[in-house]
Amino acid sequence: MLSFLIIGIPIASSAYAVEVIAHISVKDSTLSTSQLKRIYTMRQLRWSDNSTIKVFVLPSQHELHQRFSKERLQVFPYQLNRIWHKLTYSGLGVAPTIVKTPEALFNAIKSTPGAIGYIDTPSQDNNLDEGAVNVIKIEN
Repeated sequence: MLSFLIIGIPIASSAYAVEVIAHISVKDSTLSTSQLKRIYTMRQLRWSDNSTIKVFVLPSQHELHQRFSKERLQVFPYQLNRIWHKLTYSGLGVAPTIVKTPEALFNAIKSTPGAIGYIDTPSQDNNLDEGAVNVIKIEN
């Protein structure tokens, strides 16, 4: 029994619990981890079709944002905050739009062309509209 638990640990840790989603108008279906990091550090401002990317996030202290930062971007939330503050206060860029709840994040992405964000892995408890957003596959 113990061997099954030990064998299962790497499998479980490689599966992400956070999905990257985008507005239905976004044609990109896959992004590399480095592209995703460039988007969230506000260095990539346009999709492949040259449309503007609108980044949405939850507050830094939100558990889902912390998991997204660590699992998907491979950076700590405080590192993202430093980058965003530097861009904002230097006048060289704009920080992402912060929304208060995961539901508000989903609704903002669903209603904003070019938007990108993240959600918990969809489950039966999440009442996500089928086809309302694109789930973006992240490749290493």
